[in-house]
Formats: sequence, structure tokens, C-alpha cells
Amino acid sequence: MSSLQPAGWRRPAGYAHGVVSTGRIVFVSGQIGWDAAHRFTANDIAGQTRQALSNVVAIVAEAGGRPEHVTRLTWFIIDKEAYLQARGAIGSAYRDIMGRHFPAMSVVIVAGLLETEACVEIEATAVIPPASADAATGR
Repeated sequence: MSSLQPAGWRRPAGYAHGVVSTGRIVFVSGQIGWDAAHRFTANDIAGQTRQALSNVVAIVAEAGGRPEHVTRLTWFIIDKEAYLQARGAIGSAYRDIMGRHFPAMSVVIVAGLLETEACVEIEATAVIPPASADAATGR
């Protein structure tokens, strides 16, 4: 994966303007802050972000990928102020799960999410290089 940085554009903080990659594409549906048993592990946005990102990484791993293969994240949040106030804790959770890998990202404020307890939902796209995908499937 390579970041796309148009000449003269200000360098983004914590994300990429765009990315280019080659390999098998994995689409991850919106993940919220519940665990494998559909139990919420936290009631705050930072804790739910940690779990949602862990869920994304687990799904990408099923296809033979790793966090650095994630090329796009779309975050849906219900409370802009809560997000802004928790940016430090969210950033810490992000780095714990994703490392210092910053794909193309968008954050969208929504009126609500389907699960009443959810305060963040994260969709992802990953592109797994052929060598990584082949290793995961034994080819």
C-alpha cells in the first residue's frame, strides 16, 4: 500500500488522502463495540472504538491480512463532542490495534446507529497482497 499525497497539499494528520494497493480486496461491514458474543465491552466511544477496530482486524485476519493491509476506514459516530473530547484515548486505542498505519479515513456524524448502545461503527476495506493471501490459504 502506498499513500497518495498530491503536490502542494498539506500532509494529513492521522490518515492518508488516498491509497493505492494491489491484491485481494476484503470488504468489512460496519463493526461496533461488541465482542464475539455481541456483548458491549465498554459504554464510551474510546472503549467501543478499541473493540470495533479489534473486530475489523479479526475479520481481515480471516482473509490472511494484517492491520497494515487496511486501506480505508469509515467511522460513523453519534456524538461529535464526545469524539472530540476522547480524541487522545481514541488515538491510543487506534495505535494499540492498528499501529502507526494510517489508511484513507472518513468520520461521519449520524443521528443514530441500529444498536442502541453503540456510539461508533467502523467499516473497512483491506487489500491483501498476493503473497499474504497465499500464505493464509496454504497456496
